[in-house]
Amino acid sequence: QTYQNLSPATSQTHNMLARNSVKLFKTSARQQMKVVMALYADPVNGYPPKYARDDVPKIEVYPDGQTAPTPNGIDWNPGELLGCVSGELGLRKFLEGRGHTLVVTQDKDGENSVLEKELVDADIVISQPFWPAYITRERINKSPNLKMALTAGIGSDHVDLAAACEKNITVAEVTFCNSISVSEHVVMQILGLVRNYIPSYQQVVAGGWNIADCVERSYDVEGMHIGSVSAGRIGLAVLRRMKPFDTHLHYTEKHRLPEAIEKELNLTYHDSVESMAKVCDVITINCPLHPGSEHMFNAELIGKMKRGAYLVNTAR
Repeated sequence: QTYQNLSPATSQTHNMLARNSVKLFKTSARQQMKVVMALYADPVNGYPPKYARDDVPKIEVYPDGQTAPTPNGIDWNPGELLGCVSGELGLRKFLEGRGHTLVVTQDKDGENSVLEKELVDADIVISQPFWPAYITRERINKSPNLKMALTAGIGSDHVDLAAACEKNITVAEVTFCNSISVSEHVVMQILGLVRNYIPSYQQVVAGGWNIADCVERSYDVEGMHIGSVSAGRIGLAVLRRMKPFDTHLHYTEKHRLPEAIEKELNLTYHDSVESMAKVCDVITINCPLHPGSEHMFNAELIGKMKRGAYLVNTAR
């Protein structure tokens, strides 16, 4: 994943284990809890023995004044790959050193999956928003020991929240862990769409050089009206990053931003997404999935957007 501060050191033994889709680490009799992780598979060519960069920027304080996490110690280098099976989110030594059992697998779907079999006596399950292990009511009912469903990222809509509440299971996620990554991704997608980058790149890779084909739908983002559905951590970060492009910025949000921020970014507030959809050249969806937002951009709402407008959806 794109977390800058996640992933562990590797060895020949580690690379050998990486080829297995599941790894079970057992401890002595003082075992306390069983933790099951459903993570995406290792790279096709194996867990990386080295990386393209020697380091990554060290973030200590965020623009809003919030400080970055300060763990007592880690056994991996920031920038290494933690999100896959061999990466184990960098938690193996931490858990085993405290007497827990850890199971890591990429096999998460279906009745015969490793996750299905290991979940029945698990205390904690950890999954990912981009490789979701669906913690359904059926799975929850089969797992009497389950105490926590943790998302290694943001977004827990793959967990049946009602069933979890009924069983007093804590559902948690790592708030703000990749909000900046997502906001940068949104900006990248906006520029890629407006500049018609991907079709142009594909043409060059295929050996072509027809400039007219590339530029017939390539525009400047300058002067465009950019709207964000929601202006929370991600939405506001997107708006801040689009301001230097000399665009007109819009947003809709249940809780309106402070007047000082609206003036700083020259924001136009809309009390409904329908109002914003009519005037924006680009709309980016940055709200969580819940009953009030599900199916928001249906055929009717899309029909109200400007002809030729762009829709970027990094939400659920």
